[in-house]
Amino acid sequence: MTKARQDLGLLGERIAARWLMRDGWRVVAHRFRVGHRDIDLIVQRDHVVAFVEVKARRSVGFGSPVDAVHYRKQRELARSARIWVDRHGADTLWYRFDVVGVLVIGQTVRVRHIPNAFSLS
Repeated sequence: MTKARQDLGLLGERIAARWLMRDGWRVVAHRFRVGHRDIDLIVQRDHVVAFVEVKARRSVGFGSPVDAVHYRKQRELARSARIWVDRHGADTLWYRFDVVGVLVIGQTVRVRHIPNAFSLS
């Protein structure tokens, strides 16, 4: 991964965290790592914990940022989330997977939050 892509990813995560906090979410963890996998953000509001994948792009030339969260990535997120729940979870909490797409074009930033974006059985 190039430095520019890594910097864009970090910028997207900061923007997404601020967006979610303005909506009443509290950031519980940022870049929770399990082996080579990570969860970008883990946020909580009331009794709901959301495992958030953040995708940032500078154009829609290759599609919307949220469209980049394919099935393989969803499976990886689910595996990491299970480990987080085993370590920090509680029976009183509800868990879900959210996706936040951040589009940064020049000085314009667009954020799209998809609550409960996918579920795995």
